[in-house]
Amino acid sequence: MKNAIIISALLTFGAALGQESSGDRVTVPFSDASRPRMLKVSLVNGGITVKGYEGKDVIIEARSRGSERRRNVPKKAEGMHRIDVGSYGLTAEEQDNVVRVSTSPGRGDVDLVIQVPVSTSLQLRAVNGGAINVEHVTGEIDVDNVNGPVKLLNVSGVVVAHALNGEVQVVLDQIQAGKPMSFSSLNGDIDVTLPADAKARVKMKSDHGDVFSDFDITLAPSTGSALEEGTSGKGKYRVRLDKTVYGTINGGGPEMQFTTLNGRIYIRKKK
Repeated sequence: MKNAIIISALLTFGAALGQESSGDRVTVPFSDASRPRMLKVSLVNGGITVKGYEGKDVIIEARSRGSERRRNVPKKAEGMHRIDVGSYGLTAEEQDNVVRVSTSPGRGDVDLVIQVPVSTSLQLRAVNGGAINVEHVTGEIDVDNVNGPVKLLNVSGVVVAHALNGEVQVVLDQIQAGKPMSFSSLNGDIDVTLPADAKARVKMKSDHGDVFSDFDITLAPSTGSALEEGTSGKGKYRVRLDKTVYGTINGGGPEMQFTTLNGRIYIRKKK
């Protein structure tokens, strides 16, 4: 079964022409509420917010940023009001219990606010102009943001979270036993809160920052592994050691990686 909905509704204006729209809203049902559910979102310009709720459908709202909608007025249109047609190019498609959401990249910055059943796995991708925020969702959560932060609050399950240019903040209420997780950034802090009874083998690396934790992490002996070793063409011998630190939390468990190039790492114990 396949449900495809392409939103290109005309917008409703107030008393004055040019008033900003409140956005598009669409509800997409899953084919089978008894089976595992997945939401996949890909967004070029804008941010993504996903919230778990006690319902069975996916509710999607697309909201424009007013300043973006007023940009690039051609000279011939000076003094005239912009009348938006075609809305945000919002597309939502469901097949085999997977809902895919995207927008037209040519419509400026659009923020997506999406409600999903609490037990829903997520795959979220954003490129420019916004954060990725998730609250109260249980499942396998895979998040990647190129130019913006990632914030996952009160989530449960398995998390893989990456931000190229931004902070990664995660608060896990529960973790799925036996599954590895990863938290990484190129330019930003990694701030992760784990349940007090979490068991893990941790792999921590910050090239230009410190690592902090209120867990009693048992550190493994340093191996001093060489990432680079040899003699250059000019006769210079060079050794560059791996800065990765290994350890265990509560006796060890599945691997958790915490990696940043320019930032600090915080591994917190949930109170």
